[in-house]
Amino acid sequence: MDTPARFLVVLLLLCLFASWSFSIENFHQAFPIVEPDPGHTKLRLSREGLEVIERITNPIAAVGVIGPYRSGKSFLLNQLLSLSCYEGFGVGHMRDTKTKGIWVWGTPIELDIDGVRTSVFYLDTEGFESIGKSNVYDDRIFALATVLSSVLIYNLPETIREADISRLSFAVELAEEFYGRVKGQDVAFEPAKLLWLIQRDFLQGKSVQELVNEALRRVPNTDGDKNIDMVNQIRDSLAIMGDNSTAFSLPQPHLQRTKLCDLKDGELDPTYVKKREQLKELVASIIRPKIVQGKSLNGKQFVSFLEQILEALNKGEIPSTGSLVEVFNKGILERCLKLYSERMAKLHFPLPEESLQEAHEKSRGEAMRAFDEQHFGRHHAKKSVEQLDEEIQKVLNNFVMQNEYRSSKLCEALYTRCEDKMDQLQVLRLPTMAKFNAGFLQCNQSFEHECIGPSKTNYEERMMKMLKKSRALFIKEYNHRLFNWLVAFSLVMVVIGRFIIKFILIEIGAWLLFIFLETYTRMFWSAESLYYNPVWHFIVATWETLVYSPILDLDRWAIPVCVMLSLLILYWRCYGKRKYGSRWLLPLYNSHKNGSNRLRTD
Repeated sequence: MDTPARFLVVLLLLCLFASWSFSIENFHQAFPIVEPDPGHTKLRLSREGLEVIERITNPIAAVGVIGPYRSGKSFLLNQLLSLSCYEGFGVGHMRDTKTKGIWVWGTPIELDIDGVRTSVFYLDTEGFESIGKSNVYDDRIFALATVLSSVLIYNLPETIREADISRLSFAVELAEEFYGRVKGQDVAFEPAKLLWLIQRDFLQGKSVQELVNEALRRVPNTDGDKNIDMVNQIRDSLAIMGDNSTAFSLPQPHLQRTKLCDLKDGELDPTYVKKREQLKELVASIIRPKIVQGKSLNGKQFVSFLEQILEALNKGEIPSTGSLVEVFNKGILERCLKLYSERMAKLHFPLPEESLQEAHEKSRGEAMRAFDEQHFGRHHAKKSVEQLDEEIQKVLNNFVMQNEYRSSKLCEALYTRCEDKMDQLQVLRLPTMAKFNAGFLQCNQSFEHECIGPSKTNYEERMMKMLKKSRALFIKEYNHRLFNWLVAFSLVMVVIGRFIIKFILIEIGAWLLFIFLETYTRMFWSAESLYYNPVWHFIVATWETLVYSPILDLDRWAIPVCVMLSLLILYWRCYGKRKYGSRWLLPLYNSHKNGSNRLRTD
């Protein structure tokens, strides 16, 4: 490799190393994580700051500072981080403030909290009531800081105003929705601990907690002013929060506020320095990792959580706890819906509608109980419950359609099977009413027991019509076919009785049957009139007894029986007379040709 090429390679490596070193050192500064949109009404994410947070693998806790515009929030954060104004967050009176939206200090403080190594980030927020902003924008900043922070420092100069209390309406709603959940549950979520920080030199003999309690005491409202009522409700809710809020006072660090950034600790008021260190200890003692749905969040999870919250806060015209409740309950709703679907999927379709409804009520009850045990929110959760009920109803409709389809397929198959059975019974070789009735009853009973589900009623009507039609058609053809069979049978028996068996009684009975059938129909003009004669009824009863019984079905076994009888007759004709003589049965025809009267010759 020549010298210029080596020089280029070395230069490239030095550039890469320099850029890598710069990026590592660059974490020691403030980064925006949320910025205002061009209209300064809604918020949008800043990728630069999110990448700073995403690299953290430890559980994360956040300390957010909120307060009025130019109330010393950035200076306070620098003091908590032990940073000067020149290396920490931008301070307003020193230069144009950079705090637009929410900023994060790139290097977290590592603390050991309950035995868990935790990365604590400090968040600086844009001040309230600055020029050129809407109140809705301030509300979104406050709401986002409230949700993200583990400790929320409310930085107030001098005293607590009515407007300062009104600002806490979102925090109160959030606390009412989420505060008080049993710790340790899978869905535990605690709002930020509120730290009232009053920057005031003299409290006139009162403690800072007494000052806060006095500010939160209800104000008489004899005129029924709605604004006073609203603030009084916030006061009541803040008082109920109790152990979730703390008060702390911090004196002014120096009389010359514009020179604070140039002063060292030795030049600041000793009381301020002492109280500042106490404040650091207080924040470290009350801060806890951010817990969402029972789990602490690392960097990537925290960013994902931030994205969800910001989407919810930007959704409406104004930020609301209801939108946040929906975000938190989304995953729980999906799990409960999955629980319902899994329970219903275990059913074996088709089912009777009552059984399906019973299974639905049971599965829905389980899903609703699970949601009730896990859901976020006390007041706004009603919408999530309604949404879960709507989703369950959609899933139920799918199962209802599946049940109807399976029921229709099953009943159609049973109907077709019975229809084929009836068609087979219409063309029996030996017509028998007993066999038809047995098949008819079997079809009806099997259909009644096996056809289940919502399609049963419809197919029952079709089944009854088909069976009635088949029965009517069979009865119509039955007598006519039986008459023809008996005429043919009588002639066959005449031939058998005279020429094969030569059994005179069989021949006589066959002739009598033939003469009766033919004569009766000639005398009364039609065969139909025969069917009302008692003799015909006796013949039919005898036929039914011989042709079909639970033991023997001649329609099925006619050919085998005929073959066996033919063999038996053949055997008797060939060997029976030699062995037993010609009179072992009733008298047969005598033949004189070879009789015993023939003269015998020697």
